[in-house]
Amino acid sequence: MVNGETEKYTLSLLVDNKPGVLSRIAGLFSGRGFNIESLCVAATTDPELSRVTLVTRGDVNVLEQIKKQLNKLVNIVKVLDFSTIPAVQREMALVKVKAKPEYRAEILRMVDIFRSRVVDVGANYYTLEVTGDEGKISAFLELLKPMGIKEIARTGAIALAREKK
Repeated sequence: MVNGETEKYTLSLLVDNKPGVLSRIAGLFSGRGFNIESLCVAATTDPELSRVTLVTRGDVNVLEQIKKQLNKLVNIVKVLDFSTIPAVQREMALVKVKAKPEYRAEILRMVDIFRSRVVDVGANYYTLEVTGDEGKISAFLELLKPMGIKEIARTGAIALAREKK
């Protein structure tokens, strides 16, 4: 990446599972003009901690500034930058697509090819679930567009560091 260009970064934060922590993280980003492109928060195996996975965009200098500011927040235990360490990253999407009779077989073929699932069937729509990396989900959505996507709910990235071998 040439200096000044923006790139996506996935950060994983271990934080105290307390009210207001997410608000302080979001405030840090908005107060400095940084954008959060996706955000996922859930408790960990330790009920005292939550994992915040967020995706942001910027150049290397912006990323370093974000990490320094996050590390200064009291309720943040650990900040991991998955652009510098090996990680497993996934998204999930639910897609409500028109199920016209002439498209049903094709939709079911795509479900099979992308290893996704039909999670709900209606008279006029199928609701599909797909998991994978951002590229897989984007490719799946692109192929479904001609059939008529009614609605999409997408999680954004979740990620865990890979174990050292």
